[in-house]
Amino acid sequence: MSAQVRAAALAAVALTGGWIAARQVLKVQAGLARRAIGKALGEEAHRADRVYKKKYGDRIELLVLGDSIAAGLGAETARQTLGAQLARRLAKRTRRAVRLHTAAIVGAETSVLRAQLAGLPAGYRPDVAVIVVGGNDVTHRIRVADSVGHLADAVSALRTRGCEVVVGTCPDLSALASVPQPLRALGGLSSRRLAEAQRAAVTDLGARAVSLADVVGPFFLAQPDEMFAVDRFHPSGAGYRRTAKALLPDVAAAAGQPKRPLT
Repeated sequence: MSAQVRAAALAAVALTGGWIAARQVLKVQAGLARRAIGKALGEEAHRADRVYKKKYGDRIELLVLGDSIAAGLGAETARQTLGAQLARRLAKRTRRAVRLHTAAIVGAETSVLRAQLAGLPAGYRPDVAVIVVGGNDVTHRIRVADSVGHLADAVSALRTRGCEVVVGTCPDLSALASVPQPLRALGGLSSRRLAEAQRAAVTDLGARAVSLADVVGPFFLAQPDEMFAVDRFHPSGAGYRRTAKALLPDVAAAAGQPKRPLT
C-alpha cells in the first residue's frame, strides 16, 4: 500500500469516526433538550373559539390550523392564544365580526393537517385559514420535501374550497436558548431551510406567506424572558401578541382589507 493510499484510508477512518461521534453528541443533546423542556405546559392549549365583536356583523370565518403555536400552547389564558389575539385584531381592523375555529393540535407535524381538515364540522366554510406548522417536522427530522408536500396538499384543499390562506412559515429554532449548541445552530439552519421551501410552495398556490423568522424571530432573540413561556420553548402571551401582529396585515388582506404596514 502506497503512502498516499494509507493516508487516504486513515483520513477516511478519521472522518467516519468524527461523523459517528458528532451524531452521538447531537443525539445526547436532543435527549437533554427534551428533558429540559419537558411538558411543563401540558398538552392542551386554552380553547378560545367563539365569535369576536359580534356587534359588527358581516362575519368572517377564521380557521387556524397547525401545531402548538397555532393552538396557543404557552398562553396563560384563552385571550392570549394566537387565535384569539388574531381574531380580535382582525375584527378591529375590518370592523366585522370574526368567528374563530381552531383545529390546530399540540405536537402536530405537517402531515396532520389532512386530519385537521377532515375533522372540520360538516358544511363549515372558512373565509380565511391561518396555518403555522413546521417546528415539529424539524425536531422529528422529517424530510423537507415530505413536509412541504403535506403543506401544499392542505393549501390546495383550502384554495379549492374558495378559502384564502395565510401561512406563517417555520419559526427560527436558533432562538431556543434551552437547546444546547451545536444542536441549536443545526436546528436554526434546518428551520430556515424548511421556511423558505414552505414560502415557495404556498405562494405558487396563491396563498400568502409570512416569514415568522424574519418578522418575529428578532424579538424572541432580544427579549427571551418576555417572549417565551415558562418552558422556554413555546411563546408566552406576549410572544403570541407579537406573532398575531406580524400575521395581521396578510390576514386582513386575505379578508379583503387593503394591506397596511406592520406597526
